[in-house]
Amino acid sequence: MTFRPKFITFDCHGTMIFFDMAGAARDHYGAQLSGAAMDTFIADFSAYRLDEVLGAWKPYAEVVHNALERTCKRNNVAFDPAVAEDIYNRVPTWGPHPDVPAGLARIGDKIPLVALTNSMNVQIPHNIARLGAPIAHTFTAESAGAYKPQMQAFEYMFDQLGCGPEDVLHVSSSFRYDLMTAHDLGIRNKVWINRGHEPANPYYGYTEVKDASGLAAVVGL
Repeated sequence: MTFRPKFITFDCHGTMIFFDMAGAARDHYGAQLSGAAMDTFIADFSAYRLDEVLGAWKPYAEVVHNALERTCKRNNVAFDPAVAEDIYNRVPTWGPHPDVPAGLARIGDKIPLVALTNSMNVQIPHNIARLGAPIAHTFTAESAGAYKPQMQAFEYMFDQLGCGPEDVLHVSSSFRYDLMTAHDLGIRNKVWINRGHEPANPYYGYTEVKDASGLAAVVGL
């Protein structure tokens, strides 16, 4: 029997939105670094952003600033705070992956769609407006007082929706930010959109789809 959730909850940046931190890094450092060195820089920048959100909440501008500063130090590249500011300011300008508007439109008028995002309140409306589908609720790390993968972010969402883990289908392209925590919280119904960010990890119990067009079939639509 197909599970029909009360809500379909989504990671936003990376899953729905094309989160082009790699492109931003290349724009600024591609003249200094190339090939393997640039790839290493991008991987380090991603790792440090994750590390920066594991502690007490702080504005996302600080997350980007600190992660970039640590990445530059590790890679022997001069750090310029103006570059961190530019990258932060790009975030609300990014739009959806090409498959997202149509994929969400197939389900958004039948099951409420919820965005749970590691974003600032002033940033996310610009991204949500570009999704091309109705998002019933948007919950940010700023409002929750915690970034994913911390459980507090998910618990805030449950409290606001008045539901529990058993009521949602959670969708993400990331195990480390979303699906591992969702598993630990007892969210049994999960979808991994395989965008190539991370390798498969079947232990966490999910349905894999290649893009958002596969979501309708998961919920029997």
